Amino acid sequence: MKYMGSKNRVAKEILPIMLKNRMPNQYFVEPFVGGSNVIDKVDGNRLASDNNKYLIELYHKLQNGYKPIDFISREDYYDIKLNKEKHPMEVVALCGILASYNGNWFRAYGGYSETKTGNDRNYYAEGVRNLMNQVPNIINVEYKYCEYDKLEIPPKSIIYCDPPYQSTDKTYKEKQFNHDDFWDWCRTKTNEGHNVFVSEYNAPNDFKCIWQKELPNTHPKQKKTSIEKLFEYIR
Repeated sequence: MKYMGSKNRVAKEILPIMLKNRMPNQYFVEPFVGGSNVIDKVDGNRLASDNNKYLIELYHKLQNGYKPIDFISREDYYDIKLNKEKHPMEVVALCGILASYNGNWFRAYGGYSETKTGNDRNYYAEGVRNLMNQVPNIINVEYKYCEYDKLEIPPKSIIYCDPPYQSTDKTYKEKQFNHDDFWDWCRTKTNEGHNVFVSEYNAPNDFKCIWQKELPNTHPKQKKTSIEKLFEYIR
């Protein structure tokens, strides 16, 4: 799914690192699942959560055969944005992500526009087609609506975290994300027997960078390139 901060560009590079020692029936867990652009490339037991209740409801509906609405106009977009409680949760999710500029939750309408060449482009319809192509790959994912630290994780799981980055994203469900608490949670989960991996630009000194790659930055207000990194806690 088109999603702000998606790891779709690097998933096929970081997954072999995280899964190289995966045991039979071992769970792959994503507590910040977002657009499911990593977990959709994993087989076997999978558990995912997000603190966006609309997003999780959309996944549940898609797993049960839901077909997204065909079009979201600019007028529909702003009505849904201002009156979320009056619309089905799955429609709110589609609007807030696929009809939003660059997949950024209700940032601005980006579902349909006229391009520089003078041709109309239906970005929302493109996003829906990509999402529906993704559905067969997430049909058996167990999705939960909760904060990352409230997710009940099966013993000795592989946990992949893609949290709000400290240098770029200051909010998490409309509040400041506590990065110190998050890193402590990663340490705790590792000590409980899980394998914990984190995507970030930087990490505390007791987390080792095990992969990195310079990529063009898709965020218009950030520098042209960034160095994506994958970290693992070293006990």
